[in-house]
Amino acid sequence: MSELSRTPRELDAGELDAADPLGRFRRHFAGAEDGVVAYLDGNSLGRPVIGASDRLTEFVNEVWSGRLIRAWDESWMDEPTVLGDRLGEVVLGAGRGQTVIGDSTSVLLYKLIRAAVDADPSRTEIVVDRENFPTDRFILQGIAAERGLTLRWLEPDRTGGVRPAELAEVLTDRTALVVLSHVAYRSGFLADAAAITTMAHRAGALILWDVCHSVGSVPLRLDDWQVDLAVGCTYKYLNGGPGSPAFCYVRADLQSRLQQPIWGWMGADDPFAMGPDYRPADGIRRFLTGTPPIVAMQPLKLMLELIADAGIDAIRAKSIVLTEYAVELVDERLASLGVTLASPRDPDCRGSHVTIEHPRFREVCAQLWQRGVIPDFRAPNGIRIGLSPLSTSFAELELGIDAIRTVLRDAGA
Repeated sequence: MSELSRTPRELDAGELDAADPLGRFRRHFAGAEDGVVAYLDGNSLGRPVIGASDRLTEFVNEVWSGRLIRAWDESWMDEPTVLGDRLGEVVLGAGRGQTVIGDSTSVLLYKLIRAAVDADPSRTEIVVDRENFPTDRFILQGIAAERGLTLRWLEPDRTGGVRPAELAEVLTDRTALVVLSHVAYRSGFLADAAAITTMAHRAGALILWDVCHSVGSVPLRLDDWQVDLAVGCTYKYLNGGPGSPAFCYVRADLQSRLQQPIWGWMGADDPFAMGPDYRPADGIRRFLTGTPPIVAMQPLKLMLELIADAGIDAIRAKSIVLTEYAVELVDERLASLGVTLASPRDPDCRGSHVTIEHPRFREVCAQLWQRGVIPDFRAPNGIRIGLSPLSTSFAELELGIDAIRTVLRDAGA
């Protein structure tokens, strides 16, 4: 696969960029505006796709303005499931009728967790890890209090994540649901979703994967893995923009068994009947609640077509080389200044971001932003280097690492 099949240490940043088979995609993303010289936070908010502005203008001037309320009958009512099917096809490894767009990640987590634990009242425990994203943990704590359930906490290594052997220690015949992140938001650890899902099923439990930090950068095989439930956002590696809607996946054979708790007219079997009682729609549509955010879905469509063109396996290959190069640069240029790696060294156990730690990184990150180098800080002392494979260059990554070295040296580290 071109020069990128060689290890990064054999090539410099310029050679890596010249050999990059996905380098042609960088022109599709907004560049270095407002003094930004290295954007290393694509795992928090992806760059805008350049065509998004024209797409939104066209939508307002032609579809919204031209069709007005008629557009609901013509296409908008089906938009959450049509776009959900495309999302499933391109990045989730999911067949049609199992994915829907709408709501925020938090709301969808609440819906699916409540639906899962209510499906079997005889099971009263939920498994989650202490290193999971705060929203996941907070929503689980609220639901546990609301429903009288017990949370079984896993305590993974902070620089790693949950492995099958750790999960095996807490699964029992009381486990209703396992909730884990496919890629850990802090360390970048990539969980073995297939093995863990099989393990949960053998215990008779359902599993919900948070795929926010993997979707669009790591191949997902939700159908092949027999995943029950998944939730993810669209503003990281899917470049949907700030506040773009989230999505949920519910395996087809589970849909009729699960009743989501927030009943609304858009998830009813006949929304325009305006009847006195709620009856859920058939299929994935029953997991909708209110009016879908049609305008906010438009940029996502562009990014999905770029990913389809590049191919998710090629994106993963580029991601691995990017993170390998990042680790090598950290070892060569930052380790002597006291910087340590807080992510797995094995690329097969790592998503598309790398976390490094130093006691002075809070102040360092603030100074980097002033210099136009944009990673993000995670307490207590971590900087995450987020590498979005279609928009991040190797030269940009090297510039960012060198800027960290300069700021640390200037600070006397």
